[in-house]
Amino acid sequence: MAMKRMVLQIGMGTDIRGADCTKAAVRALRDALWHNSLNVADALGLPTDSMRVEVMIGVPRPSEVDQAAVLAVLPHGTGTVRVVEGGLEIRNDAGTDSTLIANAAAVVRLDVA
Repeated sequence: MAMKRMVLQIGMGTDIRGADCTKAAVRALRDALWHNSLNVADALGLPTDSMRVEVMIGVPRPSEVDQAAVLAVLPHGTGTVRVVEGGLEIRNDAGTDSTLIANAAAVVRLDVA
């Protein structure tokens, strides 16, 4: 059998004040995952924990993302996280704070024939 791509989910998350890359990344992945219910594993007679989830996060400062906190969002299966430069950071008028926007993509794979 081979790992096959079954689902692509996308989401966006923000930290309105504080520009916390991890907070925005976690919210982006939740946004991607919490808007649907995946029944594909059940439909194929596989346990939900057999899902492999490849998470990609785009934020302005990738090195600041706690990847373990992002993976903790996954309700089923096992996952990997890759963080890349992306998203947006919008400074306030005083230049003392900013709003940070993160993007997330989650590719769900299953081992099927």
